[in-house]
Amino acid sequence: MDYIINGYKPEKLFNFFEDICSIPHGSGNEKGIADYIECFAKERNLFCVRDALDNVFIRKNATAGYENSPAVMLQGHTDMVCEQNEGTGHDFETEGLDLYIENGWLKAHGTTLGGDDGVAVAIMLAALDDNTLKHPTLECLFTTGEETGLYGATGFDYSVVTAKSLINLDSEEEGVATVSCAGGIGIDFTLKCERVPLPTFARPISIELTGLMGGHSGAEIHLQRGNANILLSKMLSALYEVHPFTLVTISGGSRGNAIPRESKAVIFTDEPTEATEFLKNYSHVVKEWLPKDDKGFRVKIGKAKGEYNSMLTFADTVKYLTLVSLMPEGVIARMKNIPEMVETSNNLGVVRDLGDDGIFLDYHGRSSSESKMDCLEITSKQLSKALGIDLDINGRYSGWPMKDESPLADLYIKTAPEVFGKGITPRIAAIHAGLECGIICSAVKDLDAISIGPVLKDIHAPGEALELSSFSRLWSLVVLMLERMK
Repeated sequence: MDYIINGYKPEKLFNFFEDICSIPHGSGNEKGIADYIECFAKERNLFCVRDALDNVFIRKNATAGYENSPAVMLQGHTDMVCEQNEGTGHDFETEGLDLYIENGWLKAHGTTLGGDDGVAVAIMLAALDDNTLKHPTLECLFTTGEETGLYGATGFDYSVVTAKSLINLDSEEEGVATVSCAGGIGIDFTLKCERVPLPTFARPISIELTGLMGGHSGAEIHLQRGNANILLSKMLSALYEVHPFTLVTISGGSRGNAIPRESKAVIFTDEPTEATEFLKNYSHVVKEWLPKDDKGFRVKIGKAKGEYNSMLTFADTVKYLTLVSLMPEGVIARMKNIPEMVETSNNLGVVRDLGDDGIFLDYHGRSSSESKMDCLEITSKQLSKALGIDLDINGRYSGWPMKDESPLADLYIKTAPEVFGKGITPRIAAIHAGLECGIICSAVKDLDAISIGPVLKDIHAPGEALELSSFSRLWSLVVLMLERMK
């Protein structure tokens, strides 16, 4: 294989990352990368367990002098979020990523990069491959389905684990060791619609929102970037008050945990000219709500292309708009003692037209407070009952509470300055995004854990970028910490 990353050390680390990028590994399609990791372990005669979920666990014996030291685990997930710009035409099921380097940043043409969490996979493979490292018994856990509900970590049998410390490699800010994270909950509504024939004289209107920044619904939710599904529904709700209409179709977003960048609806009204004018004027109002990150926001309104034979009733159209209007969304609450930190949020990541089966809405809620998560679940159930809309609560997982004392966090604070130099002051933090640490720590008794990572920008969105020099520094930090865990 011809590698494009040159001049960064260790070379094997970057080679492993490029190998990973050549293997399709979107959520639900991790078999190929699991095959690669399992083959890697067999070639090196390492203890390896692979389960039915395609989680892979590899153990490497301690090096000389570390035999009596407690085992340490490195961990990350193998799946990536598959997003691409409109018109890119990339097939994530069968094609590897098209990588390029720009000013020291690694990117993929038109798509997400999968640095979240290919970084972890590459570091674990490099650590297992390098026989010059000094370390206690090293256990590496490669999990699946993290981006769609942490299913791999939830379903793994942890009886094989002996580690007392966990270094999770699924963070995106250099100099920060995460020691706590939010829990999450999947909230799926299905509006079973009655569809009626579209009048033969109808001139449906198309409304398309594009150009939003999007991003991770945990890591970037505090920036309050525009959610295309929410903004479109607000525009339609405002329109309905002055020019009633029926929905013909509506869709937007592709992942529950990604803030949607695009959303589109087709509607029918007896007043198409007036409705079009209203929407064009209201689009300027919507733009005023957006932060600078969303400067590329565009609204396209015009005659719908294609053939449409049916539409929702007025009653079902109102049900949809009412649900989206009343369901809590975005930043719901911030921490009392740390106001810059989001405590509870909710993201309408996906709206999908199911044809005769209705309209599907996929929300992903997060909170570091179990009671606030309960409140979000209760609100969902109340709206479901009041509006007569089917509800599925799924994938709820607990957060990762902060420990009063963490020797691993202390080791990080003492070691990191030697790697980063004077430019970065290491610190510990809690995050609003979900991490697998909460699941693993609840399954493995008395496990001390931190989560660290390199500099990654715009994860879960096309344009995702990995700073290569930062990736190299992360490797150096992990190596130094392992050496000092004697």
